[in-house]
Amino acid sequence: METCILADNQFVTSQGLAVLLERLGVGNIVRVRTMSGLQEKLGAFPEAVVVLDYALFDFASMQQMLNVRSAARQSVWILFSNELGEHFLRFVLLSDPAISIVMKNDSEEEVMAALQHAMQGKPYVCESVEQVLRNDGLANEQKPLVYLTPSEKVILHEIALGKTTKEIAYEKHLSFHTVNSHRKNIFRKLEINNVHEAVRYAVRAGIFDVAEYYI
Repeated sequence: METCILADNQFVTSQGLAVLLERLGVGNIVRVRTMSGLQEKLGAFPEAVVVLDYALFDFASMQQMLNVRSAARQSVWILFSNELGEHFLRFVLLSDPAISIVMKNDSEEEVMAALQHAMQGKPYVCESVEQVLRNDGLANEQKPLVYLTPSEKVILHEIALGKTTKEIAYEKHLSFHTVNSHRKNIFRKLEINNVHEAVRYAVRAGIFDVAEYYI
């Protein structure tokens, strides 16, 4: 019997995924809320398909997530999130090309395609992520630079490194709420909607050096 482990702490998303998985004939859907819970279920179901929202889970770093993945090589993983930066995407796919990635704002058809590929043991990368990875130059180069406070510049730099709000809060000893407020202010000031646009602005403004992707 096919088993899928839903490692997503967003209730509505988890319920929606369960509906799609049932359409695909998955009979055993297991939900976990913590890294330790995920490891326990992987021990019980080593060949499971794992659908994980890294941004909402309690991993301390990308490397910790990859270590858990490495210890469960028979499993098939899909990263499914709203918030994955370019550096994160490149690092993960270079470290483990077998991991699939699809975003929560992708169409139902694309999410289904990712799940179907996973059931067949094949990796899948959605079109929106492929577009980010193509990195076809800086957008809006003529747009004037916007004033950001020193704190906002620090947070923008960390966002450009591909870190989630949770990771930034942990590493900078700030509350999640504080970092999230900075993030919202940055996006509002820059009139942007996603991490990719934030990275492009950070590069253009000299806040972030693209060479840092590879350090």
